[in-house]
Amino acid sequence: MNATSSPASATASGSGGVVRLTMAQALVRYLAAQYTIDPDSGERVRLFGGVFAIFGHGNVAGLGEALYQHRDALPTYRAHSEQGMANAAIAYAKAHMRRRMMAVTASIGPGSTNLVTSAALAHVNRLPVLLLPGDIFVSRAPDPVLQQLEDFADGTVSVNDCLRPVSRYFDRIVKPEQLLRALPRAMRVLTDPALCGPVTLALPQDVQTEAWDWPQAFFAPRLHAFRALSPQADEVATLAAALREAQRPVLIAGGGVLYGRAGDELRRFADLHRVPVAETQAGKGALAWDHPLQLGAAGVCGSSSANALLAQADLVLAVGTRLQDFTTGSNALYAGARIATINVNAYDALKGGGPELICDAGLGLRALSASLSDWHAPAPWAARARDEAQAWRAIVDAVTGRRELAAGTLPYDGEVIGAVQRSGARSDRDDIVVCAAGTLPAELEKLWRTRTPGGYHMEYGYSCMGYEIAGGLGVKMARPEREVVVMVGDGSYLMLNAEIASSVMLGMKLIVVVLDNRGFGCINRLQQACGGAAFNNMWDDCLHAGDGAPPIDFAAHARAMGAQAEHVADIDALEQAMRRARAARGTYLISIDTDHRRTTEHGGCWWEVAVPQVSERDAVRQARRDYEIAKQRQQPRPPAAQGDCDV
Repeated sequence: MNATSSPASATASGSGGVVRLTMAQALVRYLAAQYTIDPDSGERVRLFGGVFAIFGHGNVAGLGEALYQHRDALPTYRAHSEQGMANAAIAYAKAHMRRRMMAVTASIGPGSTNLVTSAALAHVNRLPVLLLPGDIFVSRAPDPVLQQLEDFADGTVSVNDCLRPVSRYFDRIVKPEQLLRALPRAMRVLTDPALCGPVTLALPQDVQTEAWDWPQAFFAPRLHAFRALSPQADEVATLAAALREAQRPVLIAGGGVLYGRAGDELRRFADLHRVPVAETQAGKGALAWDHPLQLGAAGVCGSSSANALLAQADLVLAVGTRLQDFTTGSNALYAGARIATINVNAYDALKGGGPELICDAGLGLRALSASLSDWHAPAPWAARARDEAQAWRAIVDAVTGRRELAAGTLPYDGEVIGAVQRSGARSDRDDIVVCAAGTLPAELEKLWRTRTPGGYHMEYGYSCMGYEIAGGLGVKMARPEREVVVMVGDGSYLMLNAEIASSVMLGMKLIVVVLDNRGFGCINRLQQACGGAAFNNMWDDCLHAGDGAPPIDFAAHARAMGAQAEHVADIDALEQAMRRARAARGTYLISIDTDHRRTTEHGGCWWEVAVPQVSERDAVRQARRDYEIAKQRQQPRPPAAQGDCDV
């Protein structure tokens, strides 16, 4: 999926002259002139869906005035935290499969540094967002300006330099005319499949207001066409030969399958060649949950069926995945298999250590299929895959189905997920579930059912607590026709929840389900699994005064921000509340108490978390012994060979 751009000359006018504009006015006018083709409707739409802005000194007088002039073509949205609005912008791009995006502007100082976490999130997940932080005066006349961080060794440094390592492209615009080079470069990074990620253009506040005579042609509407990178014949042949030799192949579908809109090609490949398919957090939904060869999730949050076949695989075909440790079981799950890759990013393809096909996921699968002709995986292996997939679907039925809980027993995440899905007759087609961190990602990857690409929206590359509600807002802005269900733990909710108010203000309905286990339940279990004592994670295990943990009323809190809300006592009440929430016109929050100790026992695999070599605790010493045994299965992958030579 490469992106190129060309002037849409039919709509350009006055391209031979110049126009006098400030730097900020030119920037906004340029962004408003960028277009793309919506792949679903076939209509021409603006590449940027709008700009999220929290104004302060450093962006209100320059960029703010320019945004006001173009508020109809490029809507400006106000949020309640810089990290929240950036997360919403990133989610918007992810929901559009990276084919549309947003810009974000913040004031200098804390407004800008609040963007750093979101930039890292976008970088890790390979998602486009344009960050436009205000910056200090280039003139240095009022130096130091309010909120300026002074570097005693370098007068050119500002807090925006914190964004350099978490940006795919960074530029500080110290003269207006630098935009003539910086903006096209920014567009290339934002729309390129391999380079894709956050772009930061730091905007000194005095330069924002400086005028320059701009060539009219610079603002001619440009149409960005997302092209797919074609595979090379020799790489196809090498990968096909590896597959033909395989007796136990498994394909792992990553986010690149979704971003390449390659779901149909994936299904055809699985059907024709009888190769079972596992999925990553980012790739879930590329193949419908009830496909006969759909094994479910791979790895640490994986299904028992996927992990059983991966542990015995002799070849793993990793398509559009960066092979994160949760997918590979910290390089121990399928250590005996050869790993082949299809990926647009050579950096990610290299991680497999086996044959590489550097190309778009859909074109790669199509070319590979043609090269394989009538080859298919051995019949016993395919039959076992179908049996395992069916067995996993039965497990999911049992875990998420209705059942009576013993008196006084709190539900756990799996039972909550079942109630949420049962409440909508077509939830596996129409809902988009949004989540990011804690226990829920593991449970949702195992148990959530979707047959629609994009119906599962998980930010697990960075696993950023607080992404959920802001991300849900961005998803709803991208897909207003779909029901967006945000599932979030109490810990993540308390970190970042203010965009509930933004969703109410914008009329972007969310259903927010808060699972209150009274602390950080996921990390508490990990702490104890590593031999540690329960400490500083659950409310009851923290330092507190008086009567202990505060009684937090999440429903009352959401109502205070304008949402409808209720607390429910059990699963039956949750299912009924979900029906009310689906019928409501505005944002609706439901909270329910859950048990942090219970999890879905099926599936999963080892994940490397370092355990102390020495400790006074017997439990830690035993955990260290188990850790050292587990590490013996680990096999880091060497770089792929680039060709042999005689020495």
